[in-house]
Amino acid sequence: MLEGWVFVLAAAGAFLAGVSKGGFGGSLGFASSAILAVVVDPGIALALMLPVLMAIDLAAVRTYWGRWHAPSARAILTGAVPGLALGTALFFIVSADSIRVIIGFIAVGFVAFRIARTRGWIAPRPRPFDATKGRIAGLAVGFTSFVAHAGGPPFAMFMLGQDGIGKTQYHATSVMVFWVVNALKAVIYTVIGLFTLSTLGMSMLMIPFALAGTYVGVRAHGLISERAFFTVAQAALLLTGGKLLWDGLT
Repeated sequence: MLEGWVFVLAAAGAFLAGVSKGGFGGSLGFASSAILAVVVDPGIALALMLPVLMAIDLAAVRTYWGRWHAPSARAILTGAVPGLALGTALFFIVSADSIRVIIGFIAVGFVAFRIARTRGWIAPRPRPFDATKGRIAGLAVGFTSFVAHAGGPPFAMFMLGQDGIGKTQYHATSVMVFWVVNALKAVIYTVIGLFTLSTLGMSMLMIPFALAGTYVGVRAHGLISERAFFTVAQAALLLTGGKLLWDGLT
């Protein structure tokens, strides 16, 4: 399915996901799917990258087990289920080019979100936990995660807007939520036929690149500034999102 430079591109996307999750918070883990969707069907890109992302997260679940903010996790996961259902329905009623447009829009929107956060244009005021807001955020998490493996921004906006959420609790909640969401996606992908023996075989070939990226990310965490990493990665993501928008619209 993936030959020559296309496989190189897929391996590079898996490596980037590993670097991001290994040393820079994991928020660019979805970039691999966006990059791959430029050259293959978006559904195949999502199916290829899901086992890779799950492999990267597996060790993190053990490391952060029991350290998450349980009320937030419950609220987000409650909302994520209908969000996943909405994403599933979308796959049956829109074309591949429409999915490219959605992924491209999310990619460009993610870059805008990061810039706004960095410049202080978006700075959620910490407030007490609100289960209703958590479920609304979960709806967005489930939908964007299904169509682009990109549930990070709505998760971040909800969690960062709460009082008393520390760095470890934030990350542990992220690990738990996306571990469960990805497991649910794996079931759905299997039922609707996105997972095949061929895609799973290719995913297995990409996992070593992702794990190598994770190792590099851990080592680079103290050597490369977060600003430098995200400047380069977001530039690439902006170009990728623009290309997907162009391809999908034209």
